[in-house]
Amino acid sequence: MCGIVGYAGRDDAAAILTPALKRLEYRGYDSAGLATLNGHGIEVRKSVGKIAALEALVRAHAPQGRVGIAHTRWATHGRPSDANAHPHLDCTGRIAIVHNGIIENHQQLRQRLLGDGHAFASETDTEVIAHLIESYKGEPLLEAVRRAAAELRGSFAIACIAENDPATIIAVRSGTSPLVVAWTGTDAYVASDTPALVGRCTETFALEDGDVAVLTPGGIAIERLTGGAVSRAGRPIAHAVTDVNKGAFADFMLKEIFEQPPVIAAAWRERVRENGRTLELQDAGVPAELFANVERLIVLGCGTSLHAGLVAKYLIEELARVPVEVAIASECRHRAPIYSSEVLAVPISQSGETADTLAALRQAQRAGARSLAICNVPTSSLAREANATIDTLAGLEIGVAATKSFTAQVLAVTWLALRFATARGTLDATQARALAQAVCRVPRLMEDMLGQSDTIKRLAERYADHEHCLYLGRGLQYPLALEGALKLKEISYVHAEGCAAGEMKHGPIALLAPGALVVALAPTGPTIDSMASNIQEVKARDAVVLALATRGERTIADLADDVIEVPPAPAWIQPLVLAVPLQLFAYHLAKTRGCDVDQPRNLAKSVTVE
Repeated sequence: MCGIVGYAGRDDAAAILTPALKRLEYRGYDSAGLATLNGHGIEVRKSVGKIAALEALVRAHAPQGRVGIAHTRWATHGRPSDANAHPHLDCTGRIAIVHNGIIENHQQLRQRLLGDGHAFASETDTEVIAHLIESYKGEPLLEAVRRAAAELRGSFAIACIAENDPATIIAVRSGTSPLVVAWTGTDAYVASDTPALVGRCTETFALEDGDVAVLTPGGIAIERLTGGAVSRAGRPIAHAVTDVNKGAFADFMLKEIFEQPPVIAAAWRERVRENGRTLELQDAGVPAELFANVERLIVLGCGTSLHAGLVAKYLIEELARVPVEVAIASECRHRAPIYSSEVLAVPISQSGETADTLAALRQAQRAGARSLAICNVPTSSLAREANATIDTLAGLEIGVAATKSFTAQVLAVTWLALRFATARGTLDATQARALAQAVCRVPRLMEDMLGQSDTIKRLAERYADHEHCLYLGRGLQYPLALEGALKLKEISYVHAEGCAAGEMKHGPIALLAPGALVVALAPTGPTIDSMASNIQEVKARDAVVLALATRGERTIADLADDVIEVPPAPAWIQPLVLAVPLQLFAYHLAKTRGCDVDQPRNLAKSVTVE
């Protein structure tokens, strides 16, 4: 959510900041702005809407200066508007602030500052920070920022510039809002995420909770807010410029859907080694002792990551015979999960910066649980704080709706189930090899589904006028029903609900009316007969059924109105295969409805606020 970029160096700041903001568009936003120090004061340009509107302002009235900060805003306090867009200024116009996160005590601070004579121009919690820094007039900028930060409650990342310190950016991280800094030898950068800096630098340094960084063209100094210099390890930027381009595809989402076969193939090669006639599971950086004396797992996640966690539950309980609880991370702080040293907490997050998932991990660790993160960013807060991490190896994902990161998570939990089962002795070498070999077939099966994109497009066009859709699945298809429904609602704005098919008659069946659309996940496997019965119940209400059914299998095809044929596959790998047609159906339906699939309304790629 939101995006911060800052630059202090030799070149024109605005010319660097606006392209960097565009590389953060995937985070989700409703307005954008920048501020530069021009040698005489602060120039601000900001606008509601897309970054293109900001670029037009910059072209028409180019701000001067070699030091500046920029921001894309995802509204929390105050509606999207030019006034609420960042950067925000103090009363004198000599201090500018951009901010990610939430200031929990902003109302109390606002009232105090109003009483002291400060005048506010926006509805945001961010503007409070600028006025609070202003209130420490006479102090050097760094000290004023320190003192202001000490009064703020909540999770926040800040970048600040001031007229009285014209070559400096002060950056602060407190809580779960991420920030990285970089220095090339002549230019200093700060950003919410490394894609903003692709092509500009090769290494970044992640700020930790409670860090403050001073950026100038001469270098970067990192200290603690409470005082004292610190050193942070640098991490190379793994992304290339091509990673943030669409290539030959119309949208990032479609590009990332089609990237799944090579992503899955490469990730599985990292985790499974062929040794003669045997396949060996690699440790993937997860020490064997992490599995010792584990009596229970608690998987933590939100949204798509939660659905991958549900797949983990089915696989781990079946293969390793260990009870697994799947917990909504955002609810953990409102309940008292039962943790102990015999519990392994497994937080799952694409970005590794999801505020709710980070908070749930910290709660688990405070209570004595061990932790194993599943994450796509090995330099993220989640990866740094967990005892061990499985890197999902999906590569940079720009589209807000998760596609390749979801299947990479499902692959990771499949590996975890196999590794855990072999460590506990619930699977012998022959069984583990058979399952591992089945996964080796997944990229080819995914390519089969991608080859049906045009057929799925025609089906999506047929059903694009429906405003409601019910997804049904049983067993391992139930998490996929939830994920399919989530994808559809995220990018097409069609109301969709995922349901365990056996639960349909306990309530959701009341939604069915003649012509209602039901997507039934019914490949060949242990649940097919039950799914056939559920489809008959749906058809008895004159609803329309679009089924995902195994190619050549007539039980489901003869009942459904339309069928997306999926290639035959063992039950354990079906979630990886079925994810692809569900993503394609949502994508094509959204495009038919004229929706922006890469930047759906109100959504952000990385949810870094509660």
